[in-house]
Amino acid sequence: MGFVSDTGDATSFDAAIEAGMRCARHRGPDDAGVWHDRDVAFGFNRLSIIDLEHSHQPLRWGPADEPDRYALVFNGEIYNYLELRAELADSCAAQFATQGDGEAILAAYHYWGPDSVQRLRGMFAFLIWDTRDRVLFGARDPFGIKPLYMARTGNGVAFASEAKSLREMTGGASVGDVALQQYLVLQYVPEPATMDVHITKVESGCSFVLRPGADVVISRYFHPTFAANRISGGDGDLYGRIAEVLDDSVAKHMRADVTVGAFLSGGIDSTAIAALAKKYNPDLVTFTAGFERPGYSEVDVAVESAAAIGVRHVVRMVSEQELTETLPLIIWYLDDPVADPALVPLYFVANEARKQVKVVLSGEGADELFGGYTIYREASSLRALTSLPSPLRRGLAAVGRALPDGVRGKDMLRRGALDLEGRYYGNARIFREEQLAGLLRRYDPGRSFRDVTDPVYRDSAGWDPIARMQHVDLFTWLRGDILVKADKMTMANSLELRVPFLDREVFDVACSVPPELKVTRKTTKLALRRALAGIVPPHVIDRRKLGFPVPVRHYLAEGSYEWAREIIRSAQTGEFFDPAAVLALLDDHRAGRADHSRRIWTILVFLLWHGIFVTGAIRPQVPEPAYPVRV
Repeated sequence: MGFVSDTGDATSFDAAIEAGMRCARHRGPDDAGVWHDRDVAFGFNRLSIIDLEHSHQPLRWGPADEPDRYALVFNGEIYNYLELRAELADSCAAQFATQGDGEAILAAYHYWGPDSVQRLRGMFAFLIWDTRDRVLFGARDPFGIKPLYMARTGNGVAFASEAKSLREMTGGASVGDVALQQYLVLQYVPEPATMDVHITKVESGCSFVLRPGADVVISRYFHPTFAANRISGGDGDLYGRIAEVLDDSVAKHMRADVTVGAFLSGGIDSTAIAALAKKYNPDLVTFTAGFERPGYSEVDVAVESAAAIGVRHVVRMVSEQELTETLPLIIWYLDDPVADPALVPLYFVANEARKQVKVVLSGEGADELFGGYTIYREASSLRALTSLPSPLRRGLAAVGRALPDGVRGKDMLRRGALDLEGRYYGNARIFREEQLAGLLRRYDPGRSFRDVTDPVYRDSAGWDPIARMQHVDLFTWLRGDILVKADKMTMANSLELRVPFLDREVFDVACSVPPELKVTRKTTKLALRRALAGIVPPHVIDRRKLGFPVPVRHYLAEGSYEWAREIIRSAQTGEFFDPAAVLALLDDHRAGRADHSRRIWTILVFLLWHGIFVTGAIRPQVPEPAYPVRV
């Protein structure tokens, strides 16, 4: 956590810094420290992973003639820190007092300047204060693996890994109408906004500078491109290069001074990571979670995969009662509402894993980089409609609108009448824009998901449709949902999650995959599957991805109906929702007239978030790990 004062009185904000740290002690229960000068106050909770006895933060470093010039707070890991330290020592005569990666960031910044962020291979959100030049430099990793929230207060600018930490300075949360409307469509609030109008996010792949009393100046340093640049030598060389770079990424992600495990579902992504990780830790332990309902568990496949690659496997089964009882606590940890039910099993499997390991590897990012979503086939499947003249497409859309909901082909006609920019806004599509008018008290038809996606599409003009969809997912779905739940649910349990697919070197190779080797009529991630044929067990190679499925549809129609109804009835959100409309969705779902489970879940998550962070009517019992605070 960090605060830059506008008025040179940062020392008076130590109490607010320490209060914010207490809100986030689950992120680092091993150690804590605070440091300040007149312009800046830093605080840090440490989860000790590398150089356990040293590398305390806030970390001071400087060249020989200015040994304490810089101060650093840094969340994450730099996986190529050993190589960076060796290069800096050799070419710049940099000297180091620890064996950690924090000093590598500081030395790289000192000798190479702001462009040094391009050299960092890892996940990170950091702040560097230059005590001589009186300037703050910060950055967030290219994909948004680690969060970084920001808020301007009446006295300066505050930064933190948890939004709740900033509310020690901003006060209670206040809902933004635009953020709520976008959340109901996307199931998350897209960056840089949050649901709280007082707090924003530093976007993924961005760095910034801030001088006391001035505005934050943000720059994008990562400009991803999925425009295929084929690897010479044919498809075989491509598959070999994918396997090689992924193996290298896993090897570097295994660097730690503590035990590293892995999450293992029944799909190719996590199985590949676990199989490669076992090369570097023969005693690797893997973990999975499931629900005791047919069709909503990958436990059996995960157990089979674990046996095939020769690792010990731990299973955590989750009950319906655990889901309903724990959801408020999960949302407290979540900070901002994200309506992905997979949060629940992820929280419980992380809790189970933390009993045995301190770090886990996981397979997030493979779908976005290698073309893993079946929706990516849509460009091909809709071609017969999208190639028609515009007047005919509009006529077919009118026919689709006239069809009753649930009729086969209705949605295809509607989507076929739209261009790619008008129909694809990421993997989550909860409420359609036109469905919000009868639900929200303050629905604004002038606002749309296109406010978020159009700028992203402009950057991908001329690319093939699959690459453009991947590009949208990289800037929306991946950083808004996938990585948020991965970070928040593992750090809730003081467990560090690492994602080897989301590596700059892996990304560079993924960008060379042509569209015909991403998605076909029969499979997804074709190039990745072929590259992993000798690494992943055969029963997994062509298996459809499920992740950690959650039986929300059944629960809301059966045992959890009254639980959901009570949340809706007691919520103090009448200024946002028509409660009768929400209850009607729930009752229609229970009666089997329509499957509204994802829409209801999305609303329930917001209602619980509002009760926790806005009204304070809901108070989850949050565990409080104790630790010493160093000054």
